Order: sequence, then structure tokens, then C-alpha cells
Amino acid sequence: MGQREGNGPAVRQAVEYDLVELVRLRALLFENLGGHFFSPASADDDWLDALAVVLKEQLTADAVRILVVDGEGDGDGDRGLAACGIASIEQRLPGPHLRNGRIGHVIGVVTDPSYRRRGHSRSIMRGLLDWFEEREVARVDLYASAEGEPLYRELGFTNHPDPALYWRP
Repeated sequence: MGQREGNGPAVRQAVEYDLVELVRLRALLFENLGGHFFSPASADDDWLDALAVVLKEQLTADAVRILVVDGEGDGDGDRGLAACGIASIEQRLPGPHLRNGRIGHVIGVVTDPSYRRRGHSRSIMRGLLDWFEEREVARVDLYASAEGEPLYRELGFTNHPDPALYWRP
């Protein structure tokens, strides 16, 4: 089944059965981030349907890894998910600072509020970092929430050397 990190929770790769819960947790991520950029007032829920379609495609993609931790269950056999983490690998052009051009991205790690402070995010991140190492990724990027930043720094993440800008058409 899932792999355990020491005494941490069992982490497993997501499957199609997990889609509803993956969408729920991803929506929770944006609710928690707040602000106009992540939760614009004009937004409706149509993005959730698009998210489900893309997640279903990505579940078996070689360049994407989706790890989950199962919830404890409600007695009816439906355990739901306690946490999930999504990562991808992008092939860019190699350079002196990026020898093979492979960049990993942690797209999001989120834990259901009722399961927080139990090591789920740490176990998922360790699993994702192992996956990146197996694929010889030259660098891993992520955007950290204020709550998540201490964990990521503990795992070895530092300030990014490039200034970040973005553009929306």
C-alpha cells in the first residue's frame, strides 16, 4: 500500500478514485491562500470541473506525481483524503546553472484542517523530493504559504535567486 517515512503517515500515489477528494483539497488550498489573486471576487466554480479533467489526465503522466495520505474514516468505509501533494517536472534548456534543464515544481501541498499537525505534509514532501531525485531534477521550485514556509526551509529550500514576475494576457 503506502510507504511510511519513519513513524509518519502512509503516503501513496493517487488513483482515479481519489479525484473528488483531490478537487476538494485543491479548492481548500485556494480558500486558505485568500486574497484577490488566488480567490478573485469574480470567480465562479467552473474551474473545478476543468481541474477534475486535468487531474484525471495527470494521474498517469510521467512528468507528474500526485501523492496522498488517506483519512481515518467515518465508520462507513469512506475515509476521504487527509492530505495531498502535486508535483511536476518541466524540461527546459540546459545551462551552466541548470545542467540537464530539468526543473521540478511543487504545485501544491494541502492538508484538511482536521488532519493538520500530524506530519502529513512532511511525509508527502519527502516522497515528492525522493521522486525528483530519482528523475535527476536539477532544481525544485515552489511557492510557500506563511504556514508552510518553515517546513520547506527545514527540508532545505532557500530563497530563489531569480526575481519572480508574472504576466496575464
